[in-house]
Amino acid sequence: MQILTAIRERFRKVLQDLLSDPALVQSSLERIVPSRDPGLADYQANIAMPLQKVLGKPPLEIAQGVVDRLDLSDICQSVSVAGAGYINLRLAPSWLAEQLQRAYSDSRLGVTQVDPPKTIIIDYSSPNVAKPMHVGHIRSTVIGDAISKVLRFLGHNVITDNHLGDWGTQFGMIIYGYKHFCDQAAYQKHPVAELSRLYRKVQAISGYQEALVQVSKLEQAIEFAQRRLEQIQAKLAAAPADKKLAKELTSAERAVATAQDELQSNANKIADLQKDNLLMSESTTHPQIYEKVLAETARLHRGDEGNLKLWNEFLPNCREEIDTIYQRLNVQFDHWYGESFYHDMLNAVVEELFAKGLAVQSDGAVCVFLEGSEAPMIVQKQDGAYLYATTDLATAMFREREFSPDISLYVVDHRQGDHFRKLFSVLDKIGLDRTDFRHISFGTVMGTDGKPFKTRSGSTVGLESMLDEAVARAMEVVCNPDRLGGSGIQMDDQERLEIAETVGLGAIKYADLAHNRTSDYIFDMDKMVRLEGNTSAYIQYSYARIRSILRKAEEKGWKQAQWELSPMDLSQGSELALALHLVRFEEMLQQSMQDYTPNMITDYLYDLAKLYSSFYEQCSVLNSQSQAEGYSRLKLSSIVARTLKCGLELLGIGVVERM
Repeated sequence: MQILTAIRERFRKVLQDLLSDPALVQSSLERIVPSRDPGLADYQANIAMPLQKVLGKPPLEIAQGVVDRLDLSDICQSVSVAGAGYINLRLAPSWLAEQLQRAYSDSRLGVTQVDPPKTIIIDYSSPNVAKPMHVGHIRSTVIGDAISKVLRFLGHNVITDNHLGDWGTQFGMIIYGYKHFCDQAAYQKHPVAELSRLYRKVQAISGYQEALVQVSKLEQAIEFAQRRLEQIQAKLAAAPADKKLAKELTSAERAVATAQDELQSNANKIADLQKDNLLMSESTTHPQIYEKVLAETARLHRGDEGNLKLWNEFLPNCREEIDTIYQRLNVQFDHWYGESFYHDMLNAVVEELFAKGLAVQSDGAVCVFLEGSEAPMIVQKQDGAYLYATTDLATAMFREREFSPDISLYVVDHRQGDHFRKLFSVLDKIGLDRTDFRHISFGTVMGTDGKPFKTRSGSTVGLESMLDEAVARAMEVVCNPDRLGGSGIQMDDQERLEIAETVGLGAIKYADLAHNRTSDYIFDMDKMVRLEGNTSAYIQYSYARIRSILRKAEEKGWKQAQWELSPMDLSQGSELALALHLVRFEEMLQQSMQDYTPNMITDYLYDLAKLYSSFYEQCSVLNSQSQAEGYSRLKLSSIVARTLKCGLELLGIGVVERM
């Protein structure tokens, strides 16, 4: 049910008689919104004041004229004009009860499907399969999964694609590592763990060698920047009022500080790696390792038989490892088209860019220069190698041919914003302007120290270990014997483990989704698994609590077959507040997908759980004054439970019957 849509349609008929401009009608309709003050109204229309110049009348007169023509008698208990022309709408309890009855009788809780639906491709998660998934993958995975579930529920044709990193330099690192450093016994026992070790080793040696080169360059850069700074300081001493020199001084000071920070960072990296004698020895025996890695990558891309054989051997094991994580998170994809899938299409992409006059040769590389961008989009390097941009162009062109999407969403870190601005601009120029391309950006997962989330040693936090920790913490908080015993709940170990898994994984997902996706957020496991506050555990507990109430009603003899046929009576304020929130479920889902912000769903669920708690405190369910009253409240409770469950499942989070 879409209350807001229904109300706006009634207003539309009146406004079309008053206004000749369709755009003005639409902008007026958008001023009809849920009231910020429930004590005044359920919905408010602030349409009169903006129209006073157009209609040449006072706002109060305009508002009253609209109300006099408006027919909302079947929906609203009252429609009144207040203040400087606000139109206040209070929904009728009988109408709310009717909508709730429809929701109860519908497996979709009254949520209608869009007509016509759109074809929407969602590109998310997209890990580098050459190494284990880490905390950096959690945001794209859970945000993309939630968006896909909600859009599907609303009726759209959704196609999900996990654009795997299965072809680039990372495999050159693994191939080089396998050829030179592999422990065959370890590889046979646990291939992915050994491949990950090889990747980290080659990456560390490469990073060390690059740091040595950078230190020399940075020392020269600092010397140059320091001289420039001293020159500006001397000029400014002679002309202290010169604002241009003052700005140059600030810029020069920043340049020196930045170079010094980079120098220190590289020096720290060198010092850390020099503690590893074996790594130092291997760095000596494998000089310029990154160039050798690039050579192995190039051989793979040229179809070298040996490297292709290794790649085909490595890839299934790597895929199986990450798929284990996806299964645990209950995340599925329609397609797994990795970078390798598009490799044979890349040359045709470059040729098309040339044919359309978009690509040019620049210093030996093939580039697309774009208005408003300082740097071009490079699609082919001097050595003939292609880049991520080339693959992304091929991907979009393939999807256009294969799926003809109306919308294409890329759920990727905000740091890739410039890349996607260039990508979408080029796609528009080559003729893919029918599709609405959008970068669904997100912020960074931070530690409690306010820095990007790392382990104590400074390495990236593995996703599997993070999930294990969340489950263990949920076991301590939710499933500890003292808490369960105090509530009179008896559970065997298997049930406790299943509940801890559901609550722990839900805590990780919910904590991520509860923040506006564009914001950074602090990863705090202690807060995530709490049974109070805006957490999934609190909402899961609310669901389990209602399910317990419904079971007790059955034990009392109030059978579902009886109370589900009873009429609903919304006479108490807490009942009405709960009912109003419930009938806004579809409205909220639609709004959450306007800008693809799942945190609107978490906010809704948290508010719903709080409203039910208030209702339960004020309105007895099992000990109500009459059977009819009890039956009505059981039905209301059942709708709340189903809505909580539906909302959590749309976020990829499960529920439990007991907690």
